[in-house]
Amino acid sequence: MATIAIPSIRSLLLQVQVGGQVLGTGTGFVCNSARGPVLVTNRHNVTGRRQDNGAPLSPTGGVPDEITIIHNRSGRLGEWVPRTEQLYSSGTPLWVEHPTQGVRADIVALPLSDLSDVELYRYDLTNLGPAIRRGPAETVSVIGFPFGIQAGGSLAVWATGFVASEPDIDFGGLPTFLIDCRSRPGQSGSPVIAYGAGGAFAMEDGSTAIMAGEVIRFLGVYSGRINEQSDLGIVWKASAVQELVSAIR
Repeated sequence: MATIAIPSIRSLLLQVQVGGQVLGTGTGFVCNSARGPVLVTNRHNVTGRRQDNGAPLSPTGGVPDEITIIHNRSGRLGEWVPRTEQLYSSGTPLWVEHPTQGVRADIVALPLSDLSDVELYRYDLTNLGPAIRRGPAETVSVIGFPFGIQAGGSLAVWATGFVASEPDIDFGGLPTFLIDCRSRPGQSGSPVIAYGAGGAFAMEDGSTAIMAGEVIRFLGVYSGRINEQSDLGIVWKASAVQELVSAIR
């Protein structure tokens, strides 16, 4: 079988639905929590509403009550299986929001309940990967499903962008930074990573390291463009995702 980059299978296509009708698509990925595996994605994907004014994202005016996740099939890499998760129980959201930012944070974690015949390829929030330097003008990868497009089977599409603000400084008073990337609807909830296929890497401590094989550092979650006229996009930092998932008990 052809070699497949691990991040291509870690990103999962999401279909947000109401009453079985698909309203739109997005991207998510799986992490471990104290309660078991959770899907991490954007809050606006599960609410079906804009973060700034609460207006429905779908032109139908509908908002989702369930989400279908296109998972990797257990033991059969290159095959996929859909599993549907409910978003509410008796009107109460089943997803978990950030412990301090709450509704202001465009990231949520949804505990997974149906994993029959599913293989999980998780991002490990206890080990984000080698401390590769990614400062302004350095490249990052946004790995998801623009317009719901799948790159063969249900493999994710890679978009390349550049860090556009100082990643150690919070943008807009929130734990976010900016990237310059030509992204499109459907990529919301995508993991943002630093990636290389081996070689020499500049490290955060100023050193240079030689590493072999895939080198992956998880940087955060893509949340969409700052406006429709700009290619500047918002990334919720890995530290915010760690705080979110750590709060699940």
